[in-house]
Amino acid sequence: MSNVSSLLPPAGGTAPTAIELYARPSEDFEAKLAEAQAVLREAAQHAPATQASSLGAEDMVITHLINTLELPISVFVLETGRLHAETLAVLERLQATSKAPVHVYRPVNEAVVQFVNREGLDAMYKSIELRKACCHIRKIEPLERALAGHKAWITGLRREQSGARAEVPLRDESELAAKGRLKYNPLANWTWGDVWHYIQTYDVAYNPLHDRFYPSIGCEPCTRAISLGEDFRAGRWWWEDEAAKECGLHVKKDDKAAA
Repeated sequence: MSNVSSLLPPAGGTAPTAIELYARPSEDFEAKLAEAQAVLREAAQHAPATQASSLGAEDMVITHLINTLELPISVFVLETGRLHAETLAVLERLQATSKAPVHVYRPVNEAVVQFVNREGLDAMYKSIELRKACCHIRKIEPLERALAGHKAWITGLRREQSGARAEVPLRDESELAAKGRLKYNPLANWTWGDVWHYIQTYDVAYNPLHDRFYPSIGCEPCTRAISLGEDFRAGRWWWEDEAAKECGLHVKKDDKAAA
């Protein structure tokens, strides 16, 4: 699990960009890049295949690879209604430039209205149960619609991101029996430095929030910048216990049972 120790600018100095801070590739970066490309090519063979994009650094790298390799893989974004303005601007740019089709899925409006009327706009701060209920309405239900009919989906999960993701496989068959689809994580072995080296090398557009110490970006009320020494996902649901910090998009049945 990585953190941002000794990466913050000196007091009074000009803040460096995320590229300046993090673009430090592994010695075997070229091998990791070839591995990611091979994983994406395999995923494309299980048509129809789609990429789940949060518009964060990892996902922008994957979409760039899909476009560069000209693979028949679509991209979808869950527009929860609570995203940062900066994230929405990245979405607009991606829709205008991506060769791969970019689809946007939003929560059912009536469900959002009823939840907000009943629990309040910022109910996520009241309890873990309400936060997860909000995630279900805004993310989990739209995700199921986005994945309907697909035989493979692709994510930007990396083993380095958190302890809960330390064993993320390149090819995940956990959904195959129940839902008939495979899950691919082409950047599973990449470091944060690898991600930013790729962004720098190929001039990949990225969310400017990354320049403000937001390594993991979700909904605006549930995301903050991280500080010196904190882990990648410390800024997500920071008021909760570490073990609860998943919205449900990437939680397996065994993980739920353990919790």
